[in-house]
Amino acid sequence: MDILYSDKPMLALLVSAVAAMFILFTGERRRNLREFWTLLASVVKFSIVASMIPLVLKGKIIECTLFHLLPGVAFQFRVDAFGLFFATLASALWIATSVYSIGYMRGLQAHSQTRFFFCFAFALHGALGIAFAGNLFTLFIFYEILTVSTFPLVAHKETSEAIRGGRKYLAYLLTGAVLIFFSMGVTYALTGKLDFVAGGFLQGSGSDPLLRLLFATFIFGFGTKAALMPLHEWLPTAMVAPTPVSALLHAVAVVKAGVFCVLRVVLYVFGPKLLYDLDLWLALAYFASFTIIVSGMFALAQDNLKRRLAFSTINNLAIIILGAALLSPSAITGGIFHLAAHGFMKITLFFVAGAIYVKTHKENISELDGIGKKMPITLGSFAIGAMGIAGTPPLVGFISKWYLCLGSLEAKEIVFLFVLLISVLFDIAYFFPIVYNSFFKKTKDEMKSGIQEASMFMVAPIVLCAILSIVLGLSPNAFVHFFEMASSAMKNILGSGGG
Repeated sequence: MDILYSDKPMLALLVSAVAAMFILFTGERRRNLREFWTLLASVVKFSIVASMIPLVLKGKIIECTLFHLLPGVAFQFRVDAFGLFFATLASALWIATSVYSIGYMRGLQAHSQTRFFFCFAFALHGALGIAFAGNLFTLFIFYEILTVSTFPLVAHKETSEAIRGGRKYLAYLLTGAVLIFFSMGVTYALTGKLDFVAGGFLQGSGSDPLLRLLFATFIFGFGTKAALMPLHEWLPTAMVAPTPVSALLHAVAVVKAGVFCVLRVVLYVFGPKLLYDLDLWLALAYFASFTIIVSGMFALAQDNLKRRLAFSTINNLAIIILGAALLSPSAITGGIFHLAAHGFMKITLFFVAGAIYVKTHKENISELDGIGKKMPITLGSFAIGAMGIAGTPPLVGFISKWYLCLGSLEAKEIVFLFVLLISVLFDIAYFFPIVYNSFFKKTKDEMKSGIQEASMFMVAPIVLCAILSIVLGLSPNAFVHFFEMASSAMKNILGSGGG
């Protein structure tokens, strides 16, 4: 592959960091200007990221190296198809989340909004740094930036419950970081490098038992942020955060970053051939399958809407990891593409949960009977997101889940096909009753008057994300070529020692 040297990755990162400073200095007294910086930065960041797509789809890799720490270890950004895929998703959804956050925070007259938008911008700075990281060292730096910047967001309400949720969040993720740091050290000792290589670079390095141990520490380290069970408990607890933060955690940054990092390790550090030789792919597939089944059962038991959405996220992220573990072309393509598909659909569902809370202060599913008659646009969008998560055509979730199922057949692993199909049944079981009850059950007395759609700042992003879930289902390469980037990443992986 041709390598192009450019400052664009650094510029894309600096946009949100600079915006965070402007937000902080503007403060509460000029909130219109403060939120202008938020919106401007989101549009500029996405524009810079999108400008790199044509080059990467032509087979180019964009590099930007700042300095070398050790021989073979640089602070380096390296934009390949997989990293650009995640960066495009995060930067695109940041625009929608920024608009929505303004409506949400103003609608509730929330406190400390400057701190909120400051941390929000830095969280996206961390997420984009993870996407563009050229090696494990750079990825680790931004991984920790993302963790630290999102802690104040999780604990934003400053209630005792919020503080507990924030502390649990930090405890889980920092413990995972220790395992990652250990794994990086072992990897460097074995190979003398930490650079990501499509198809992996650990083949022939170290004994089989040591490589199995290294794989376990990597997966448990990054699996904490990816909320693999039993490392998941921080995620439902973190739902005490404001809804835009929940959307950030699930659809834009944190858990998506965790899954992205797991896939980086699986496909760019170990690689398909080594995973097959050591049977590590099978262990990871069963680990992911356990998470899929158990999280689906947990989701069914939740009455709190955001907690049900949280366990649904755990379920769907494990599906992505299962796709990577199967190592077949369609499974890898479907797993990567589901990062974007799930992002658009799940952010729609969280946005709806926030709009309901702003207008009714209701959080439990049992309290929402008939609300669709009062907020038809909002709950109609929820129905679209729910059907997409369940893999209903022509929504975008159908494409990713079709490829995942096809990939399990390519791998000749029928048991994992059944796991994927069971996950779809769970999606139907825990989402469709919400849709039915909201439109077809009698409206509760306390919601018969005074309830209407939320402000346009909230409704517009909800509708936009729902529409995009349909458009990307009909044309998965619309606008930014998500499917083509996923397919390109798969071909690079399997064409570089993975086939």
